[in-house]
Amino acid sequence: MKYLVVIERTENNYSAYLPDIPGCVATGKTIQEVRKMMKEALELHLKGLKEDGFPIPTPTSEAGFISTNS
Repeated sequence: MKYLVVIERTENNYSAYLPDIPGCVATGKTIQEVRKMMKEALELHLKGLKEDGFPIPTPTSEAGFISTNS
């Protein structure tokens, strides 16, 4: 399954979250690092859900860009 990851630049690093997996977040000094940390966080989160008997959320989020006239 592929989950949408949202990566945001903060003042000192990057943060990431998965809209379809509430509570699954990561941070990193670079985009590459935050992606790596997010993959590890997702794997750990999904493992915990399975162990606790919870269903694995189906990915439903999508992303795109829009333009403004300014």
